[in-house]
Amino acid sequence: MYLEWAPPVALRERIVCLWRSAADVGETSLVVPDACVDLIWSPHGPQVAGPDTGPFRVRLRPGDVYRGIRFRPGAVGGVLGVPIAELRDRRVPFADLGLPEDLTLDQLATRLRATPTPDPAASAMAEALRLGSSVREVAWELGVSERHLHRRCVAGFGYSPKTLQRIVRFQRALRLARRGMALAEVAAVSGYADQAHLSNDVKRLSGVPMGKLIRP
Repeated sequence: MYLEWAPPVALRERIVCLWRSAADVGETSLVVPDACVDLIWSPHGPQVAGPDTGPFRVRLRPGDVYRGIRFRPGAVGGVLGVPIAELRDRRVPFADLGLPEDLTLDQLATRLRATPTPDPAASAMAEALRLGSSVREVAWELGVSERHLHRRCVAGFGYSPKTLQRIVRFQRALRLARRGMALAEVAAVSGYADQAHLSNDVKRLSGVPMGKLIRP
């Protein structure tokens, strides 16, 4: 069973949710890219899940319990002490990043206040790309060059604007498909060239067809 809930008000600008997952049976759980970074307390110890660019599978045993804190896209800033790009597609133990294994929300809030804040334009970048703006258009809207936008995107999200665009567009399509929208319409609304383009991107990012992602 998977549950998530809102963080304390003081953390909501940086944290999207707290979550807990408990396995009733042995299974493999599929984690797909969402532009987020998570702090996870797992049966294998606490670890940071960096920004993914492809599917990540977790083998669950009956009774396994995972707890997590999920940062908003682009909201990690300097709290982990390393460039976010160094954590891309990785699971890194807390100890390797100098984080206490019993990190509390109060301690996290203190660390957030004491470290550099994230790029204030990060959420606007992600939202514009999610809604269909091109990388060139986003750079123009921010008044920067595409090269400068690339540096800011890597610093804030851990990967290039093109990769961020694919991931936020995929997440938008996934939400619409889970609401029951026909895939041809999902493709059109989400900014894909056609349904085949949607299918190819979904397979590249998740490793499975859309049908498996939206199946209850």
